[in-house]
Amino acid sequence: MLAANLIALHLNLPLTDLDGYLEGRVMRSGQRGRDGVTGRHALVVDDSALSGATMQASRARIDEASPSGRVTMTAVYIAPEARAAVDHAFEEIVGPRVFEWNLMHGGMIGRSCVDIDGVLCVDPTPQENDDGPRYRRFLEEVPPLLVPTTPVGWLVTCRLEKYRDLTQQWLDRHGVRYGELHMMDLPTKAARLASGSHGSFKAKVYASTDALLFIESSQRQAVEIARLSGRPVLCIDTRRMVYPSLTAHAPEIIRHLPSFTRTLARRLRRHLLGVDPPRTAKRKHLQT
Repeated sequence: MLAANLIALHLNLPLTDLDGYLEGRVMRSGQRGRDGVTGRHALVVDDSALSGATMQASRARIDEASPSGRVTMTAVYIAPEARAAVDHAFEEIVGPRVFEWNLMHGGMIGRSCVDIDGVLCVDPTPQENDDGPRYRRFLEEVPPLLVPTTPVGWLVTCRLEKYRDLTQQWLDRHGVRYGELHMMDLPTKAARLASGSHGSFKAKVYASTDALLFIESSQRQAVEIARLSGRPVLCIDTRRMVYPSLTAHAPEIIRHLPSFTRTLARRLRRHLLGVDPPRTAKRKHLQT
């Protein structure tokens, strides 16, 4: 429906789902009128076709309904084996593959390393990140941001080992299933900052697994993880893939990234969750 909605918007045409089309309903108005819907050329759109089974099943339903108009089956992305199932496709992609709309719901998440702060929940503010009672409260009460509906292969976080119990309790409470949980084995936040090993720690874990993807919130860490591991990283903040072959010019790329866009993304996610960081935290973050 996402792809179909965009096509309908640009062409100024009525939109409906497959059931609505077969029943003569137009989503835009909700009014029935079979002749007005089926008595024209209909474009049936799917975001992707891997085996083509869904498109074939949809075509069978349409054929059974015997619409009076012409029907064209199309998919935005197809795998080579799905060519025969569609009349038209925009791009052919071989697997493994992942899309933004199924990132947290498909099989790829089970073959991925996933960061926690900034991905599954928002990052703590400087005030919350005190390595003490306020941070423990954050770990207990932070609302979830992105919750995978299928098990994650590896959770890889720079949270300290001493917070493992609180982290596991939060994950269990919000239904996040996972295979392994990797945390930094350092005594304090100060020791973690002094080590400067956030990206290298994650890259080391990533390289030790057979994961196909690392999902990270920080653009700077994403670049470092890709460079050190030699594998691709998806940056949630920028919604872009970072590939090892592109990290040679990473410092220049990062330096020219508008910092306010990354800040805006974090603040927006907090706002939508009803968690507003203190004003002092905002000013400090923007100044950096």
